[in-house]
Amino acid sequence: MTATHPARPFAAGRLPRVPFPVVDEVDRHCAQDAEPSTIHIEIHLPGRLEEDRLRAAFAASLALHPRVLMRERPRGPFARRYEWELTDGPDRDPVGFAPAAPGALDRARAASLDTAPPLALSPPLRITVVEEPGREGCVLVVAVHHTALDGPACLRVVATAAEIYGGRSADQPSAPARPQAAPPPAHAGPAPLARPARVAAGTPGKAPGNGQLLAELPVPRRESGAPYTVNDQLMVATALTVADWNRLHGSAGRPLRITMPVDDRTRGPQMPIGNGTRLVEVGFDAAEVASGTDIAALLRLTAERTRALKAQPRPQLGRSASLLTTPLVPVAARAAFTRGLRVLAGPWTSTTLLSNIGRIPYPLDFGDAGRSAALWISAPARMPRGLTFTTASTGGRLHLALRWSRTLLGDEDGEALLGLFTRHLAATSSEAP
Repeated sequence: MTATHPARPFAAGRLPRVPFPVVDEVDRHCAQDAEPSTIHIEIHLPGRLEEDRLRAAFAASLALHPRVLMRERPRGPFARRYEWELTDGPDRDPVGFAPAAPGALDRARAASLDTAPPLALSPPLRITVVEEPGREGCVLVVAVHHTALDGPACLRVVATAAEIYGGRSADQPSAPARPQAAPPPAHAGPAPLARPARVAAGTPGKAPGNGQLLAELPVPRRESGAPYTVNDQLMVATALTVADWNRLHGSAGRPLRITMPVDDRTRGPQMPIGNGTRLVEVGFDAAEVASGTDIAALLRLTAERTRALKAQPRPQLGRSASLLTTPLVPVAARAAFTRGLRVLAGPWTSTTLLSNIGRIPYPLDFGDAGRSAALWISAPARMPRGLTFTTASTGGRLHLALRWSRTLLGDEDGEALLGLFTRHLAATSSEAP
């Protein structure tokens, strides 16, 4: 949901309603109990937070971003839309403090992947403050229901809470710079209807849900005037990682398609809250990511493709999604059709997703608790993709969240993929041998 979607006016005493936008509806259609659609955000602070003061700061932040204060409205069997009901205040306090005990952070992380905040309660996010014996400072673990809002929107809410808690207002960042127009690349990658590669299965465990691995890496260096960005370096590293993984598992040969969210929203206090990114797909022919490929040439080619894709106007999920959510029949019928279509279209779904949040534009300064020293975000890794890469940079360091479906990969597979990604990312650096 974005803040630009108008609410429906109602008579006095009735809460305003907002029909689910396209992204929210499609995600709601495809909800799975085994793999909840959650976003995990983890913010490390050097100091400790005061409980009452933090609760008050988040309450004030929610009041300043009222589109977060929403819950899914109950509907009848023949309703043609899902609707958000905008509430006057939270249905329950979203801030919780975990008991300070060994393993508390691991438990909070697992809960953020396995248990989504209920859509029936406002707001659809959960903030858990974690302290552990022997660990300095504290960690904020935020679980967000992706049906309601995305990671950048939730970060805006957290940033406002930090400003209130610290008693100061931060400089307001602007929207990311995007090219207004760009010529199409000379070679746009595989044909649009080509069936992309799937991530080869590893050794999955017995438990359902998502697994996750967090890592801190150096931001890859670029030569002055380089035609590519850090995002392009991450894209190349992702493509080469999946290509190597598939070769090692006897599944090479197909082209890769990597979904990349593009976010043009302002980052200031007026940032539209909801699911505001649009998704594009960056393609790679199998030969382009073959073993021994010319990294410099692949970086230039990737930069041409991503620059052209970012400049092209496009609906958030493409035109077909808009047709799927047209309210001509009851929403229950559309949901069943969408789920069936998702299964049929699984072989043509993109290979994986790379979500690069980029440099965090907020100081996340919580006053005497200090500024954020590290921040991770991870996107859901539901099948049929089953693997996502999410990156953010803070303090000159790159924070990578590797997340996978446990029906596809196991913990040892995650470690192996991290090793491949680390090696390929280093190879894109201008300091690489």
